[in-house]
Order: sequence, then C-alpha cells, then structure tokens
Amino acid sequence: MARQRTIDEVDIRQRIEQWAEAIRAMDLDGVVSIYAADVVSFDLDGPLQYAGTQAKRQAWENVFAMYRRPLGYEVRDLTLSVGDDLAFGHSLNRISGTLKSGNRSGFWLRWTTCYRKIDGRWLVAHEQLSVPVDPNSGKASLDLGP
Repeated sequence: MARQRTIDEVDIRQRIEQWAEAIRAMDLDGVVSIYAADVVSFDLDGPLQYAGTQAKRQAWENVFAMYRRPLGYEVRDLTLSVGDDLAFGHSLNRISGTLKSGNRSGFWLRWTTCYRKIDGRWLVAHEQLSVPVDPNSGKASLDLGP
C-alpha cells in the first residue's frame, strides 16, 4: 500500500508539472486536462465558484487573453497527502508576465487541491485559489512572497 501511494504521489507531481508547463505555453487543452469533468473551483475572480471543465476552460481562456507570451508560472512548496483514491495538496504558486497593456504583472497565490483517481488517472476534483487580503483596506495583498 505504501509503495502504491509513493507511485501515486509521483504521478500527481508529474501531472502538476505538466499542467504548469501547459500554463507557461498557454496551451488551453493541456491546462484543462488536469481537471475532472465535474470539478468545482473557487478561483480568484468571480463568480464565487466555477463548476465543470468548460467553466475552468473559459476562466483560463480569460487569463491567457490578458497576457502576452511568454507567461511565467511556478509551483512552490507543494505538499501532498495521498490516499487510495483521494489526495489533497497545497502550494504557493506564482503567475507572472507582461499584460497586453505592456505592464508587468506577477503575484503569489495560495492553491489548495483535492484529487480523485478516476479510471486510473489523478484529476483535480476541487481547487481553491486565494490571495491574502489586508483587512483594513479590503484590498488584495499582491506584493507578498514566500
């Protein structure tokens, strides 16, 4: 059992690296391939939740439409807990690049994920992305880093 969990953790880590590479390449099909068909995502922008891969596809399409190539994406301090058919993870992720306006953008976000093993493949069934908020101003604190 422990050996299988180690194999599964390696598999999830490889899938996350492929996903990050797809983000950097702005490869929409590659990005969406990590999500389960019924994924629920609490993302940075509205609405309060996205449901299903089509909604996630549209959200990533909107992100890619804001940036020029190349896009930077880093996953740092990834921690995973793997069970038989469920796994949980969290990391600090950074997206950076040049906006279509010409301004540079880059900030860290918190990424929490739940994976389900579906037909032998680990897919993101739920994710939550967040950034810290300054409680006094009510504004996102995008200048923080690990």
